[in-house]
Amino acid sequence: QVQLVESGGGLVQPGGSLRLSCAASGSGFPQSILGWYRLAPGKERDLVAYIMSGGDTNYADSVKGRFTISRDNAKNTVYLQMNSLKPEDTAVYYCNLITGTLVYWGQGTQVTVSS
Repeated sequence: QVQLVESGGGLVQPGGSLRLSCAASGSGFPQSILGWYRLAPGKERDLVAYIMSGGDTNYADSVKGRFTISRDNAKNTVYLQMNSLKPEDTAVYYCNLITGTLVYWGQGTQVTVSS
């Protein structure tokens, strides 16, 4: 079974940057699809970005040009670099991994953007 652990969240001022990490245990990471989602109070869970096994990426319009998703298969880790952060980015951020027919989720890490 795959376990996912997010880290890197915290409090940052508008315009600041954070890098989130998600480390995976288990097998199948290099062949997987990896994604970042976020959940804000009173809102539905939204896809932020995903990256395919070959490296192709896709971003939500709200973060395009500001966020970058990447993966390091040697470390079984997916990253989300977040720049030019806005208060609207405040949410709990979750990573997920899809391999075959199975979907795994991390526990989430809080990102708060406030002055």
